[in-house]
Amino acid sequence: MTPLLPLMQREWLQHRFAWSLLALVPLALALVLASFGQVQFDTGEPDFQAAGLPAFITLASVTASMAVMFLVLWLTSLFITTGLPRRDHGDRSIEFWLSLPVGHVPSLAVPMLVHLVLVPAAALAIGLLGGYALSLLLVARFVGLSAWLGLPWVEVLGATLALTLRLLAGLPLATLWLLPVVLLAMLARAWIGRWGLPVLALLLGLGGLLLDRALGQPLLTQWLGNLGRRAAEAMVGASGASFQAQHVGEAVAALQGLPGWALRDLGAALSALATPAMAVGLAVSAACFALLVDWRQRGSTAAD
Repeated sequence: MTPLLPLMQREWLQHRFAWSLLALVPLALALVLASFGQVQFDTGEPDFQAAGLPAFITLASVTASMAVMFLVLWLTSLFITTGLPRRDHGDRSIEFWLSLPVGHVPSLAVPMLVHLVLVPAAALAIGLLGGYALSLLLVARFVGLSAWLGLPWVEVLGATLALTLRLLAGLPLATLWLLPVVLLAMLARAWIGRWGLPVLALLLGLGGLLLDRALGQPLLTQWLGNLGRRAAEAMVGASGASFQAQHVGEAVAALQGLPGWALRDLGAALSALATPAMAVGLAVSAACFALLVDWRQRGSTAAD
């Protein structure tokens, strides 16, 4: 039997309660605030108030819901990922896991895949559905339920689904860009323990400052900044194109053009992978992962 599914199931059994709270509590708070809170819109032109406001509220609700849900679960997953190498050493359960017929590579790679890709992807899907529910409350409250039902749903669904698919496709690409930093953090936690992250931040900060002030080469700072910028563009905005709408007709046309934009933006994100920065990142990631595997092979003595 392949060990992938049991390893994924372990992550679900261990973190399902926290994941459920992180997904449901912000959504429930947003729905309560949308139902009873005070919300104001600067709608501008009367025709926008009549026809554009429901579509604007719907798109804003979906975008905000997806963004908040993604950031909450993604940041949480990053923190959990950095502690993966040492989580079985506190109670010496590492000896049990080492006794199972599971290789060291999948034992590290599968939990990373779950926390860095699958959980944020699920957050985007939950955010999409929550955004639809949030838009229903807001549109029904400020315009009327008939306005929500009368939305151009072909364009709205096409635009929101295209945006969601674009983010889902960009998530593994963004993870690749950030993987060197994530693996460095995991390695620091493995070697040093709870002080690993502060020590790593100090080393990177002082190392970048030393290279900049002493040698006049801010290579480390530029490399880290480039990784963050590339990761953000891998999610959205790699093509540099943007949407502007002055009236309702342009807004509907922008919605219709969003699937094409998403495809072009994904193409630009994929083309950005063929750069020296990605090659350096993959080399650093491979070296860090090999060191983590070697550290895990040492078993329970690695935590002593």
